[in-house]
Amino acid sequence: MTSPIAQDLLGRLQGQPLSDIGRQLGLSDSQVQGAVATALPLLLGALGRNASQPEGADALFGALQRDHAGEDVGSVLGAVLGGGGQGAGILEHVLGGRQQTAIRGIEASTGLDGDRAGSLLKMLAPLVMAYLARRMFSSDPAPAGTTPLSPTPQSLGSVLGEESRRIGESGGLAGGLLGAVLDQDSDGDTDLGDLLRLGGSLLGGR
Repeated sequence: MTSPIAQDLLGRLQGQPLSDIGRQLGLSDSQVQGAVATALPLLLGALGRNASQPEGADALFGALQRDHAGEDVGSVLGAVLGGGGQGAGILEHVLGGRQQTAIRGIEASTGLDGDRAGSLLKMLAPLVMAYLARRMFSSDPAPAGTTPLSPTPQSLGSVLGEESRRIGESGGLAGGLLGAVLDQDSDGDTDLGDLLRLGGSLLGGR
């Protein structure tokens, strides 16, 4: 994973948080590590694409300020594991009609079945929002290689746009999954069929 925001958030989930997510989904430590490392860039890349337009940046900024300011990843994870966190609603805003494509892509690239891939995305979405809100509205330092987030829609759109660009250019499963999900109806170079074949080869022909 070469995108610094996704890497920083994954680092904050190491240890007990990832173990708790894996236990909830019935995954081993290595399985949940790989699945989360694949899903986080997808969510952050999709947010970056949405925030690339001023109206998208305004909407995301408003949601972070209104619904997620003051949250921290640890407390949100506790709520998520208890069945809260509003993950389904967040995914609807982030992915819209591309949710099933995202689930199929996670399934193909990680070996999870569709139900667990969907549950993983619903669990991670509130964590991503809490992380971004804390980065924006607190004094948490920016990850190395990134621009500090200031509390404006323009800053949010710029930083997430750069993250999305890095993910897309990184290649591998993270970049391929992002391209397959976001560009399936456009003229992107990667389609879901390519991703399914890539995932199958990496998983030993699964």
